[in-house]
Amino acid sequence: MAAIEVQPWNDPGARPLIEFSNVTKRFGHFTAIADLSLSIYEGEFFALLGPSGCGKTTLMRMLAGFETPTSGKILLAGQDLAPVPPNRRSVNMMFQSYALFPHLSVWENIAFGLKRDKQPKDRIAARVEEMLKLTRLEQFAHRKPHQISGGQRQRVALARSLAKAPKLLLLDEPLGALDAKLRQATQFELMDIQKRTDTTFIIVTHDQNEAMTMASRVAVMDHGKIIQADTPSRIYEMPNSVYVADFIGEVNIIEGKIEVAEGGYSIHFAEGQPKLQAQSDATFSNGQSCFLSIRPEKIAISNEKPEQAANLLQGKVHDIAYSGNLSTYHVELADGRIIKVQATNIRRLSRRAISLNDTVWISWTATAAILLEG
Repeated sequence: MAAIEVQPWNDPGARPLIEFSNVTKRFGHFTAIADLSLSIYEGEFFALLGPSGCGKTTLMRMLAGFETPTSGKILLAGQDLAPVPPNRRSVNMMFQSYALFPHLSVWENIAFGLKRDKQPKDRIAARVEEMLKLTRLEQFAHRKPHQISGGQRQRVALARSLAKAPKLLLLDEPLGALDAKLRQATQFELMDIQKRTDTTFIIVTHDQNEAMTMASRVAVMDHGKIIQADTPSRIYEMPNSVYVADFIGEVNIIEGKIEVAEGGYSIHFAEGQPKLQAQSDATFSNGQSCFLSIRPEKIAISNEKPEQAANLLQGKVHDIAYSGNLSTYHVELADGRIIKVQATNIRRLSRRAISLNDTVWISWTATAAILLEG
């Protein structure tokens, strides 16, 4: 039997490890964080995701103690962090630059914080060996940072950050300096290490794929506020706003007017086009403005008109983007609107049925799209 994933954020009795309570942070007249409340639980791999300037790094710096809230409280394991200096918090921060000491070996870099705490030599040695084993760096223990690869330096920085067994590890764009392939491999290494140490990780990133791959929950931020905090699957499949739908992954956003229909809603979006059909748990009224959010991979494309489809539109293939495992078709409708459709490339290129400038039919079910308020 498959293990049931524990989701403490859905348990009313669960006590958060971290609590932001009505936190505001201003820099002069600029509000970086606006009356924000958020709970993060022990053992989570939590991602703060958003564009530059949205406030995610400010949140992390307040947790680390490098910034102080203008108002509100931040609690760690029930303790108000306001009077606790950065070096007294059970929090470590791993920077994008890794900040390794170039003149020290890998072993000495990992031991540095333990030595500053004046721990016994035998305890330091045992802990460093444990961290080397955890991050698979045993054979590089006596090398200097310039003698190892970027991915290995990243693991040294991680080992050093975990050596003091913090309750919370903050990761500020930790994979930004790695190439694409190494970055992907390192994501899974970080996930594995986080599970094995059961340390709470908070990662700041603007890379949505990174956040969606690694995190137990993702907080999508904009202008100092959290727009939606949820699991990656719910963020993707059930966005709570046009902003979140548009920020995460590829999406088609169609603006229209609601018509209440039996068993769902009809959406009028363009003259001469058929009404679109959608279902929603939210309540909409006749004439209300709305947005229909539909992911490209949930749309079918064919040369021939399907016999039955809740939503069926005709268009012309304007462009095709080939990405190896899938192709994205840009289909132009009669009103000039472009709809993106993604299909897995299960056949070789020469045997595919749909080509540039072909007239095609695109279709999707009534439950495939998300209806959002206008």
